[in-house]
Amino acid sequence: STHCISSAASDVYKRQTAVQLYKQGKIDRVSISNTPELYKANKNNKDVVKAPEATTSYLEYNQTGKNKFLANDKIREALNLATNRKELTDQVTSGVSTPATGLAPQSLAKTASGEDLAKYVAPGYTFDAAKAAELFKEGLKEVGETSATLTITSDADSPAAKSTLDYLQGSWEKALPGLKINEKFVPFQQRLKDSQTQNFDIVVSLWGGDYPEGSTFYDLFKDGASYNNGQFKNDAYTQAVNKAETTDALNQSARDTDYKNAEADLFKDSNINPLYFRSGYSLQNP
Repeated sequence: STHCISSAASDVYKRQTAVQLYKQGKIDRVSISNTPELYKANKNNKDVVKAPEATTSYLEYNQTGKNKFLANDKIREALNLATNRKELTDQVTSGVSTPATGLAPQSLAKTASGEDLAKYVAPGYTFDAAKAAELFKEGLKEVGETSATLTITSDADSPAAKSTLDYLQGSWEKALPGLKINEKFVPFQQRLKDSQTQNFDIVVSLWGGDYPEGSTFYDLFKDGASYNNGQFKNDAYTQAVNKAETTDALNQSARDTDYKNAEADLFKDSNINPLYFRSGYSLQNP
């Protein structure tokens, strides 16, 4: 039988011990992606394998109107444009993961023509600090302010959370004059509760697909969906996803187009901010 050590092991000692057990031949597979240090120390081992997780890390914006800054389209777009996903991914995951190009992660599914769905639907998220600063200034003017303070919430018990928030705080404040970012760390279960009750300005979220088809991600943000924590309403998005799941349910090519339209609608309204597609490296007995 094959023995496996879960990547959920919560402390560094356990992770290092697991790697030692692997090297002694006592276990057959162990994750080395839990911390940048563990990855760097073992990445050149001949037994290293990489596996995409079909998991996307993204930011959700509170769009209920409770936060006037995040209810403003231009301010949300400015935040998205001020996000250098390549740099963030390199710093936060040591380059293990892949910069996000949209909501649907790579290797989740293929289109009717065999292309990766994530590549096909990618709506064009880019990093443009100059345009971001311009839009941020216009957005502030529209809400009648000259500066903004926003809080980003993330998990206190996640190794990647601190570096993600530090990166966003530093890069956003530099790119967007007048912006101040506060960091807020809460236990995982509290973050889920805060997300569901809209007790946040911006929250770092992760979603992993349950099955290899686009709806496992696109269902998240339909109007009134339980995981639409930002509570935005995007009629065009909801219609596109509903069409994929009803009229076009048995027509994969048409479904692909529906998902492409859904991504375009999310992108157009800057409803979320995709950060990276999570991958994992493991030492694995060949």
